[in-house]
Amino acid sequence: MGNALYTRTVPNSWTDYNGHMNDAAYAAAFSHAGEALIERIGLDADGRSRHGYTIFTLETHIVYLNEVHEEEEISISVQFLDYDQKRLHLFYTMYNASGERAAVSEQMFMGMDTATEHPAPFPEPVYAEVEMLAASDKNLERPHEAGRTIGIRRKG
Repeated sequence: MGNALYTRTVPNSWTDYNGHMNDAAYAAAFSHAGEALIERIGLDADGRSRHGYTIFTLETHIVYLNEVHEEEEISISVQFLDYDQKRLHLFYTMYNASGERAAVSEQMFMGMDTATEHPAPFPEPVYAEVEMLAASDKNLERPHEAGRTIGIRRKG
């Protein structure tokens, strides 16, 4: 299941004309979960200022699995698929109120030195947090949606 990060109730402003959470809201929810992770590893506003360091999102993929409705509680967890000195390869899973997987998002983050605006290794205390969180995920099965590409499957 990964590390629990983010829980909230779906507001009306996140729903579409079908009464379901719209695609932009899924992206927003995964973004909020990413912010929670960034804070957890020590890059809250104080940490970003102290270290002169921030995180950029390089790539994101979302797969929609089940509907989510207004006023339904969602929760999002993260699994570390890989990491190195300046990048995080992450897999987020959103659960609906019934505990079913509602959506997944695979993302790549890059650490950036704010003074140079170039990629740079994580500050040591941040890297230590990354290692600790990633270690808790090392025995988890790789989600089957990880690494998917988009395209139309043609029958032979």
